[in-house]
Amino acid sequence: MEIAALYGCQQVVSAAALTNINNNIPHCQQRLAMRQLNTKWLVCNRCGSRQRKQEVQLADGRYYCPDCLLLGRVCADDYLVSLAEPNLFKPNSAPLTWSGKLTTDQQAAAAAIRRGFAQRQDQLLWAVTGAGKTEMLFPGIATALVQGLRVGVASPRVDVCLELMPRLQVAFATTPIMLLHGRQTEAYRYTQLVLCTTHQLLRFYRAFDVLIIDEVDAFPYAQNPQLAFATQQAVKVSGTRLFLTATPSRQLLRQTRTGQLQLSYLPRRYHGHALPQPQVQLCFKWRQQLNKQRIPQQLAHRIAIKVEQRQRFLLFVPRIELLKVLAPLLRHQFPSLHFATVHAADAQRLEKVQQMRQQQLDCLVTTTILERGVTFPGIDVLVLGADDQVFSTAALVQMAGRVGRSAACPTGEVVFICAGLSRSVQQACRQIKQVNRKAGFK
Repeated sequence: MEIAALYGCQQVVSAAALTNINNNIPHCQQRLAMRQLNTKWLVCNRCGSRQRKQEVQLADGRYYCPDCLLLGRVCADDYLVSLAEPNLFKPNSAPLTWSGKLTTDQQAAAAAIRRGFAQRQDQLLWAVTGAGKTEMLFPGIATALVQGLRVGVASPRVDVCLELMPRLQVAFATTPIMLLHGRQTEAYRYTQLVLCTTHQLLRFYRAFDVLIIDEVDAFPYAQNPQLAFATQQAVKVSGTRLFLTATPSRQLLRQTRTGQLQLSYLPRRYHGHALPQPQVQLCFKWRQQLNKQRIPQQLAHRIAIKVEQRQRFLLFVPRIELLKVLAPLLRHQFPSLHFATVHAADAQRLEKVQQMRQQQLDCLVTTTILERGVTFPGIDVLVLGADDQVFSTAALVQMAGRVGRSAACPTGEVVFICAGLSRSVQQACRQIKQVNRKAGFK
């Protein structure tokens, strides 16, 4: 086992292997992989989840944690070993190779981020979708790298990480970056800058001086206490965290009011244009029409206009099964429409997203998997069944935020097609209106 691979990165080893590690790496930190809470319960020290003994006992009598099984099985008699992060990085006095410029508002937010890093103060950056959050991070990351600090950037979605990677590589061309996600085949390397999905943070222990967590309101991070545990474990005791979101939860806002988080707020997009205000189109029996093998009339009308205008668009649907229903209907009614369907379990998901990005497709029909983190210039958005309970207020705001993200195409159309005005639909429309008002738009 390479020593560098243990710097802040915990490995699971058996009790038998631990003796050999202690003989060769005397300063290795070690913890039992699971600790006993009481006679009935165990707690996993890797992911923080509680497990009832009788439900997680193996045939050989040992206990294991099923909640972080995708990272490799960990049993109660195993150990988690790591080495304290030594910050062994080559000095770099000018790591930032990005040539872009920040707006005045972005510069103020970037300065606040740098101050938070310097003061080791956890922060929340609340910025509207399309505000240019990634670029606002660059000065703070650069300062941390110059100081020899280790920086982690984490996002809940693989798609977001894959979009961020080339941008970070351009911005920090002289700094090696390790990309970690569930589909990764490259072996782990010790690097000063790490980009990963939030699940991969479970591999780290007291590794980062600066940890940036993007899209903290997104699935699966927002609904998974293990991932919140991972962000606490992955950062050093003396380190700092920055949370990024366009739609903060009540808990995050409560933490800003109590002083646990410093707040930076940016309600204006970098190009100065307003967020597109969604149009709500009522379609009372859209499900029944689909069941009768017909595209709902209001949706068909909107698509016909897009096809005629050669306007590219995303069509969001609330359920995976609707993709199979819609696809043949779209091919029959709109033979000239070049589209693909995509969802989280789609083996060709990354390739289809790239095709849309390269303008090889007119449309992607998708679930919420593309609600955030991806940018397709010059697109419109249609949301079928926007009142479905699977679409939260945050999800609807993020879907609307896919429109008008580039300075070259700062406007576009967002349409919520629904059987009724759900609370989420109303709140999403209200929130976008309020953000635009705070940004100075009427």
